[in-house]
Amino acid sequence: MTELGPIADEVAATLSRLEEREAVRRVWERDHTLWQDDPVEVADRLGWLDTPREMRHGFDRLAAFATQVCEDGITDVVLSGMGGSSLFPEVVARTFPAVDGYPRLHVLDSTDPAAVRRAGEVAPIEQILFVVSSKSGTTTETRSHLAYFWEATGQRGDQFVAITDPGTELADLARDQGFRRVFENRPDIGGRFSALSYFGLVPAALAGVDVEELLDRAIEASDACGPHVPASENPGAWLGAVLGTAARAGRDKLTLLLPEDLSAFADWVEQLIAESTGKYDTGIVPVVGEPFGRPEVYGDDRMFVADAAAAASEELAAANQPVVDFNATQPLDLGAEAFRWELATSLAGTVLGINPFDQPDVDAAKRAAAEALDSEPAERPEEPLEPLLEEVRPGDYLAILAYVDPASPLVDQLQKVRVALRDRLRVATSLGIGPRYLHSTGQLHKGGPSSGVFVQVVAEPDDDIPVPGESYTFGTLLRAQAAGDLDVLNKRGRRARRVALDELLDVDT
Repeated sequence: MTELGPIADEVAATLSRLEEREAVRRVWERDHTLWQDDPVEVADRLGWLDTPREMRHGFDRLAAFATQVCEDGITDVVLSGMGGSSLFPEVVARTFPAVDGYPRLHVLDSTDPAAVRRAGEVAPIEQILFVVSSKSGTTTETRSHLAYFWEATGQRGDQFVAITDPGTELADLARDQGFRRVFENRPDIGGRFSALSYFGLVPAALAGVDVEELLDRAIEASDACGPHVPASENPGAWLGAVLGTAARAGRDKLTLLLPEDLSAFADWVEQLIAESTGKYDTGIVPVVGEPFGRPEVYGDDRMFVADAAAAASEELAAANQPVVDFNATQPLDLGAEAFRWELATSLAGTVLGINPFDQPDVDAAKRAAAEALDSEPAERPEEPLEPLLEEVRPGDYLAILAYVDPASPLVDQLQKVRVALRDRLRVATSLGIGPRYLHSTGQLHKGGPSSGVFVQVVAEPDDDIPVPGESYTFGTLLRAQAAGDLDVLNKRGRRARRVALDELLDVDT
């Protein structure tokens, strides 16, 4: 049940203000002044408004491409990408059932050597199609993956597909090396808003998803969220008003408790919200993958989006926590939900007074990682855990930043530690796997509210792999990314420490 409880009156007032400002119409008219006076990083970031209909119109070409891939004996697709290039494909891989006759979809968004090696072993190498996905065309992780798999396949261009913006280095390289196909996306779509563009739909089509129906539901959502629908009746505007109002009221920990079979969608929402709102010392902190707990472990800094059919929704409402129902029940509903959340995030930015389309702090960690690679720095010292935990205060959030193999049993162990620390400290928690989180919540960590407390752990890879054409290995790159992120967090005055993995795992669970 949707119950806004303590923020209901404020949400109603926010909706009235959005109506007075004609905010929904102005989004659709690409009016940058809704967010800032300068059109830079706004006017060229609203192409996502058109993608449901535009991609639906070109659906036949996608379907024909997927059919040809199947006929050529491809059994597995490995999507290499980071952040907005990988998160909706991961929703597809984790949510939609395998379809007979279509390849299995795998997503690689790690520089951990074990993860890279495993991606090349999902099938005999000649039966794998590698989809290299990067908006900029220069993403370090993705280009490193490409170098490795290019060598592993014997430089067979017909086993590669590129998804990128027009004119990027990746687009040029893909043509020079004879890739099977280059999909050039509209450049006026930011990465985290690209789910319903080529970045999300090419992998979906290859996996046999009913992309036509997915887009039809997105079009229905687009119409329901249209420019002439009043904010109070507009699903996207209403949700944006709730998110922004809750954050302004101090309830900035957006906790997502989605149905288990649709839970991967929360990871996509996490990036959309964190990277769009976490800047200029404000923002919404998405809490994803944190199991439902006793009402007393939740503070008054929370708001929830919960499975409408779950008992948790009623329990939270009874505890006077704001709860918004998540009503999607089928994987194909996520086309509609993606559009709804994109519009909601855009309008939450208006409510918070920030531009949701830029990411001013993302590049800092990339530069620091590059510097760490160039200088071959000494390892960062590991510090005791307890003094850092003693700094945690009500209203904070605790983020575990783990540079580990994403398929390792360590992830489940760290999840148990996370829950134990939530129950002990009674603060919101997150578990980010590096370097993946750098392209998701990294912007929030550095540019958002100063309420984060960061515990970094780094597992030493068992068997490292050289990055072809470079002087470093994947393990070296992973360590440099960890060191660079920790350095930037500390330079920004965040409470961040590296601790020994064994010490963190010793937390009583």
